[in-house]
Amino acid sequence: MHRTATTTEIFMFTEPAWSNLDLSGYHVEANDGEIGTVDDGTYEIGTNALIVDTGPWIFGTKVMLPVGVINRIDEGERRIWVNLTKEQIKNAPEFDENMREDLTYRDRLGTYYGEWYDREGGL
Repeated sequence: MHRTATTTEIFMFTEPAWSNLDLSGYHVEANDGEIGTVDDGTYEIGTNALIVDTGPWIFGTKVMLPVGVINRIDEGERRIWVNLTKEQIKNAPEFDENMREDLTYRDRLGTYYGEWYDREGGL
């Protein structure tokens, strides 16, 4: 039986100790290269996400990544690796600062990234 990720799971750290880190300023790497720097984070249980400034990569926009997509964190290098490609991130629901806490937006985001989570057997 194939298990699917819930919206809550995709917004939870896969490594509980990571929830204690201030990840602001960390560089974020997709499977195929750097995507940007963590600008901010939301740290509420079950809704943890990173706001990543993509700089010139997607014309200076920001993206919201649920923390469940994090594969690895190197505190010394201040670097985060996510189990996604640049294309998967670029095609995610568009981030709007005003929608940051909106549950409908978060559900859409969770559903989108949850599909990748499920295909990869958990990220």
